[in-house]
Amino acid sequence: MEKVQIKVMDNGSFRVTGDVELVDMDGNKFPTKPAFSLCRCGLSQNMPFCDTAHKGKFESCVRAETGLNES
Repeated sequence: MEKVQIKVMDNGSFRVTGDVELVDMDGNKFPTKPAFSLCRCGLSQNMPFCDTAHKGKFESCVRAETGLNES
């Protein structure tokens, strides 16, 4: 199975790559591709997916603490 990666994009979405299933609270599956972006600003008209509505309206540049290695 391909390892899943979720990348926190600067001033933007969560970029998801790999073999992942996205489901709602009722267990219904969202149609996805091998790579897709999830909204984290709350402005998308296509939730939970990013539609780039954040551009110029959302700022967040998150970095992991260096030296920490989780298994």
